[in-house]
Amino acid sequence: MIDVLLVLHLLVTLTLIAVVLIQRSEGGGLGIGSSQGMGAFMSGRGTANLLTRTTAILGAVFMMLSLSLAVLNRGGGGRGRDILAVPAATHAPAAARPPLPNQPPIPGH
Repeated sequence: MIDVLLVLHLLVTLTLIAVVLIQRSEGGGLGIGSSQGMGAFMSGRGTANLLTRTTAILGAVFMMLSLSLAVLNRGGGGRGRDILAVPAATHAPAAARPPLPNQPPIPGH
């Protein structure tokens, strides 16, 4: 199930990237600097564009797939994935190395 969702997520991601890249840039980002202002950006004519709708739909599908993969991956898996819940392994300190012949000894050692 997770593998199918991952493949679908990858396809949606690549399609979303392609759709965003083929859109024509109108410059000025969100209509800033044009004489039409924000009113033209939010009009029905501006949002009815096929690429704009496709981007919105793919974005929504991307978010739903991301959330579903996160929820599915949260459960079990056999071992704990929380690194804070597992106590740190204790290791014996490494033996001190003698200083190299050309280096002065480190103070305090």
